[in-house]
Amino acid sequence: MVTLAPGHAGRRGLLMLSAALLLCCVLFARPAAASAGDRLPEFRECIKICERENCGPDADHQTPIPLYRRLLLWSCPAECDYTCQHIITDQRLSAVPAPAKPVVQFHGKWPFTRVLGVQEPASVLFSAGNWWAHYSGLRKLREQVPASYPLRRFYLGFAYVSMAAWTFSIVFHTRDFAATEQLDYFGAGAAVLYGLYSTAVRMFRLERRTPRARAALKAWTGLCVGLFVMHVAYLKLWAWDYTYNMAANVAVGAVQNAMWSWYSVGRYRKSGRGWMAWPGVAVAWITGAMSLELLDFPPLLGALDAHSLWHLLTIAPATLWYK
Repeated sequence: MVTLAPGHAGRRGLLMLSAALLLCCVLFARPAAASAGDRLPEFRECIKICERENCGPDADHQTPIPLYRRLLLWSCPAECDYTCQHIITDQRLSAVPAPAKPVVQFHGKWPFTRVLGVQEPASVLFSAGNWWAHYSGLRKLREQVPASYPLRRFYLGFAYVSMAAWTFSIVFHTRDFAATEQLDYFGAGAAVLYGLYSTAVRMFRLERRTPRARAALKAWTGLCVGLFVMHVAYLKLWAWDYTYNMAANVAVGAVQNAMWSWYSVGRYRKSGRGWMAWPGVAVAWITGAMSLELLDFPPLLGALDAHSLWHLLTIAPATLWYK
């Protein structure tokens, strides 16, 4: 098999997006968001006692941290934080007298049960499944779509940006730091925006080599890069606003889904071919799966929460998309 690289214009577009993504790496330090569990006096007291007895040169005894956890940057205070989350959660669930108290979040997350040092094993596994779906799609594009096809470079760009986003998701759910969280959020934002970008290129045939199409493509590319830069700048330099970030991604995704639904229904009515409906099926599936994010609940078996299940349900439509 001969691997064909994107054309010059495609590489230029990817470089522009890469430059925008580099903004994610600036000024990572920021305070962690507080949750109900963080404010519990018993949780704070637990951490205080744990650190006094286990951490620092004056500790009564220092519990060794296994190498595989140290490689994932688990420190003694982080171990105390994780242990105390589960101690307090167990106490709340087995409260005497009954009824049991509800499970609460700590630092913006449920108290997941880690596996080999991985904080959210289910989300990591399902994020890897999404990465593989886009990687497989990328291979199919390279093998089956001729290099001369004008839209090829935009489809390859979609696969590259999506794989980068899911890589950041894997890293973030493996270990939650300010840096990994921001890379995850900005990577997801880039993937959603690039989806809208390539959708508009396809719908309005901006890949054509006419002067008018080239001018429109240049303007559309500049607008999308500018919007992403402003999005990152607002979150980094003005306010780290979770509500705004979610609203922005949902709005961009909704426009893209509406465009593909309109396209899919129109083409299916004209041709009657079943495969013409696939884009509509994919975006409807994703829209339905997104509702899980509104039904947040404590993790089942210490791993399966609404967010991880949302990642699970996006694997199939990604695979269908490349077909």
